[in-house]
Amino acid sequence: MDLKMKVMLVEDDAALADEIRQFLEKWGYEAVVASRFDDIVSEFTRYQPHLVLMDINLPFYDGFYWCGKIRAISDIPIIYISSKNDDRDKIMAIAQGGDDYVEKPFRLELLKAKMEAILRRTYQYKVKGRQYFGEGFYLEEDTALLVCHGKKVGLTKSEQKIIAKLLEQKPQVVTREELMMELWSTDEFVSDGTLTTLICRLRNKLKAASGGELICTKKGQGYYIV
Repeated sequence: MDLKMKVMLVEDDAALADEIRQFLEKWGYEAVVASRFDDIVSEFTRYQPHLVLMDINLPFYDGFYWCGKIRAISDIPIIYISSKNDDRDKIMAIAQGGDDYVEKPFRLELLKAKMEAILRRTYQYKVKGRQYFGEGFYLEEDTALLVCHGKKVGLTKSEQKIIAKLLEQKPQVVTREELMMELWSTDEFVSDGTLTTLICRLRNKLKAASGGELICTKKGQGYYIV
């Protein structure tokens, strides 16, 4: 079952809300934008999101008010996104039940990283069980499948171990010794030559799926994912 994480955006700047929505959808989230700023709780109840992104300056009532109302009925994560940078506002945000605070302007990648950290802590699993290479291209951990824009490629247990380690350390270099230790943890003996063969096979699978080279070699050091 595809467990799609749903994010509710409570942001009255339509252009910013749409930018965030499109960014999150590219990374596999289901993003919905609030429209009833006089009745956020009703929309929250209807959408049943896994996480809320909450602006502070809103029509009718501010984000502190709505956070308190949501907290009365739910303990889902709430991240404030606001141009207010006074420490008193940040203290108020946490006091009203917020889980984190991101100041505008912010990088969308930073927002995504904060969301994923909170989602992991809250729901105790990686978002959708996927590790992403980029837009539309990811490793599906439960099924050991590579998915590239809908095209699925099967992986062996050893191949999955290697790709997961490379993605975990991305963009840093992972040494051959580290990869071999990762494979030995599965009780499978892997020689230096076997590792070379596995890397070559993985490169071919990734290239066939994506059309490009994704595993690069750092001479004398190891491998990394671009």
